[in-house]
Amino acid sequence: MKQHWGFDAFRPLQAEIIQSVMEGRDTLALMPTGGGKSLCFQVPALCMDGMCLVISPLIALMKDQVENLQKRGIAAEAIFSGMAYRDIDRILDNCAYGGVKLLYCSPERLKTELMQERLKRMKVNLLAVDEAHCVSQWGYDFRPPYLEIAEIRELIPKTPILALTATATPDVVKDIQDKLLFNKNGQVFQKSFARQNLSYVVFREEGKEAKMLDILKKTGGSAVVYARNRRRTRELAQWLVKNRISADFYHAGLSPDERSAKQEAWTQNRRRVMVSTNAFGMGIDKPDVRVVVHMDLPDSLEAYFQEAGRAGRDGQKAYAVLLYNDNDRISLEKSFEIAYPELEEIRRTYRALGSYLQLAVGAGEGEAFDFDLAEFAGTYNLEPLKTLSALKSLEQAGWIILTEAVYIPSSLLIKVDKDELYDYQLKHPKMDRILKSILRSYQGAFNIPIKLKESQLAKFLKMPVPELQQALTMLHQEGIVEYRPAKDQPQLIFTKERVDAANLAIDREMYHFRRERHRERLKKALAYAETPACRSKQLLEYFGEKTTGKCGICDVCLGRTSEGISKEEFDRFKIKIERLLKREALTLDELVQSFSSVHEDKVLEVIGYLIDEGFVDKVKEKLVLTDSGR
Repeated sequence: MKQHWGFDAFRPLQAEIIQSVMEGRDTLALMPTGGGKSLCFQVPALCMDGMCLVISPLIALMKDQVENLQKRGIAAEAIFSGMAYRDIDRILDNCAYGGVKLLYCSPERLKTELMQERLKRMKVNLLAVDEAHCVSQWGYDFRPPYLEIAEIRELIPKTPILALTATATPDVVKDIQDKLLFNKNGQVFQKSFARQNLSYVVFREEGKEAKMLDILKKTGGSAVVYARNRRRTRELAQWLVKNRISADFYHAGLSPDERSAKQEAWTQNRRRVMVSTNAFGMGIDKPDVRVVVHMDLPDSLEAYFQEAGRAGRDGQKAYAVLLYNDNDRISLEKSFEIAYPELEEIRRTYRALGSYLQLAVGAGEGEAFDFDLAEFAGTYNLEPLKTLSALKSLEQAGWIILTEAVYIPSSLLIKVDKDELYDYQLKHPKMDRILKSILRSYQGAFNIPIKLKESQLAKFLKMPVPELQQALTMLHQEGIVEYRPAKDQPQLIFTKERVDAANLAIDREMYHFRRERHRERLKKALAYAETPACRSKQLLEYFGEKTTGKCGICDVCLGRTSEGISKEEFDRFKIKIERLLKREALTLDELVQSFSSVHEDKVLEVIGYLIDEGFVDKVKEKLVLTDSGR
């Protein structure tokens, strides 16, 4: 740790987790965002003989971690869908011969015959499963390929497993251990999710933009503003700039160079505010973020907790602000309905997918395709949001995998020997100059594919980039080189062979189970925004952490939600609430609707007080009187 990372001491629980896996125990580590999860498998990977296999669903995060490890002199590699077979084969060979200490791979790679055969020849000292909540259908981000991990354990029976996640409810914690086949001496380490320095704040605001501006002016320091869609990120960033706040926008639709440049400007404080979709933040460890503002309520507290938790990682005072109004409820309920299309809609999308990719029935298992959702939807006159929901349903049913955009740089390999190349150069003077420049600028092009930067090479040759790309394509067609242009598109992978859409099997019971779980998470998120009880306490209890008191620094604890309710009003509302709940248990909505709408905020404040002080409790989404309340 000292040698490669320069740290003098471990963060809380890191040493215990590392000790546990080095003793051969299956281990589950629950640590909040920024808690230092990656070090828990990277350090033991270096301490022990052999290699650590890291499973992660996030390709961008895998690539980022591999680059950081390589900069520290640690032999690390990543394989994922969209890579050339030759590159995957070379990396797996290096792993089998002991040349790699950490291999990152996406879960869908585990079931390939190539991976399973090579795995038998690798000395795997640790199996690390990042984002382990993805293995559970109780969780908010279930991914069927994660279920393959248990089968892989049969090939490496003596290898301990380390499962890591930043967000898991008690049900998910148990399910992770069951699905990953934890051994009997397995251990669970849970770092408290409490953030003493982070003030959670909810503002009910109709004019969200003005409130955001006010917050940013008052707080100072680096900030992230989360918005629901790409167009909104651009609009908000432009609006902030007009109001003299240094800001930029970020989303997955930008080119790799644009994303990198924007991220670097923000990280180095040349831009103060990054307005982004949830594509921004994974793997970014900027400790001095003073405020994270959510312009819309995410559809789960897991997602909100992770994103809000990017504020104040340096331990200094920071704010996680949610701007909420009645439109959020309407928007979330509408999104929920779109998220679960009818089975016929899913079949229609699947049928169109086969035609779009020109894939015959019975073919396609394990194949990856570059996939442009907008083009696909436009080609078949499909509504983009409904289409995305249908694809997600196909993914959760185990038929396909849809990854985030994958940037793979251009590569070039010279396929002929030196004598043949020399003859070709003599006969093609125009190509000679390009080939000579490649040979001078890049080493090893005869042996392995080199990463090629066309813009740099074109600048050196003083020729337009399209003209250079055309020449390289011609060299490829003539068999002189193997040239693969750069790409940056999502990948769609068929995990099973294509079937006729009429025979598409979807487990209806499991589909409805996931739908109801989603509905429950949605209700919890809405309750967080609408219930005037300690925000930190609500979050901690959602994740199964018993709390002894209030945080003292959220908007509720500081009294900022108060509407100036009088004692007389308070007593009147309290008596009516007690009378209603003595008669029957009610949901929050049902209880609030028993009062005039003009008193809604005050009624919510009284209910929040009664919950906070233990007079009222929540049991399966219903509010009931406790013994104290009676």
